Parts: sequence; C-alpha cells; structure tokens
Amino acid sequence: MADYFSPTVIQQSIPVADMTPLERLVLSHMFDADPVGKAVYFHTNVGPNNDIWLPVGELRAALAASAAIDSTATTHVGYFAADIAYTSEDLIEIDFFGVSWEPILQDIVRRSATLRYVTVVTSFICSKMWSGGFGGRVVLITADAIKGKSTDDILQKFLAEEEAGAGRKQAEGEG
Repeated sequence: MADYFSPTVIQQSIPVADMTPLERLVLSHMFDADPVGKAVYFHTNVGPNNDIWLPVGELRAALAASAAIDSTATTHVGYFAADIAYTSEDLIEIDFFGVSWEPILQDIVRRSATLRYVTVVTSFICSKMWSGGFGGRVVLITADAIKGKSTDDILQKFLAEEEAGAGRKQAEGEG
C-alpha cells in the first residue's frame, strides 16, 4: 500500500492583525503554524487537515470575537453552532471537507491592508515510486481570484505547444 503526502507552504507569513481569531484558530489546525514576529507562517509536511478537532472553549471565544466579520470560516463554523453551544466535551470536530482553506485565505487578503496576494505551493509525493504519485500545484490567491495550476496542467500546455509547433512545421514543409 502506498502513502500519499502533499507538503504545502503558504509562502507569505500572514499578519495576525489581518486574521479574525476564528480564521487563525482554524488555519492553525489545518496547517502547522509558526509565529514570525507579528505574523504566522502556515505550512504542513503531510497535507492540510480538512477534519479538525478544536478546543471548545477556544472555539467559542474565537467565534464570538469573529462574529461581526463576514468570512468563510465564520459561515462554515456557524453550521456547527448548536453542537458548539451544547457540547460538554473539551474538543469538537469541525469537518471542512467541501470547504477549502483557499477561500479563508482569500477573505484575509480581501481585508488586508498589506497583502495583495498569497501564494501556496504544494508537492505531491508518494511512498512508492509510482508515476501518478508525484507532482505539484501552485495557487495564487488575490482579493478577486483563486488561480491554480498543477504540474500536470503545465505539462499538458507544453505538450499542446509542442504539437502545435510540430503541426506548424509540417504545414510549412519542415517536418
């Protein structure tokens, strides 16, 4: 059996002042989070977590402190409001499958006075040397767009360019 990993780095450190307390809490559980001055560097060596367990007390406080700011994190966590309000457990599971971290970062960029964009680089690696188990992806997140390309996308573009060039050479009698 092969194990697949997707080490990911958010290349810009995100200023703490640009994040809501809820965004910071959620992103810090999706990724590893290292403080860098007045910012946080998010990264992971295995891949972002979509299924996170949050301390209920911290979650309640972060949600209350973030409620006035419209954000993907607040909207999504709000779906679990009844569970958060009435649980007697110390931890609660919040499922982010189907809700990616990209829109959370986009919300931060939209509100930021200092970030014009955020770039994210992911590697795809596999514990077996399988041809389909390797590659990567880059994502550019701006206030208006989330754009990404995988290494497969780039390879397909190169192949299409090569085919177009070969076809042009044949039409011109060079091939």
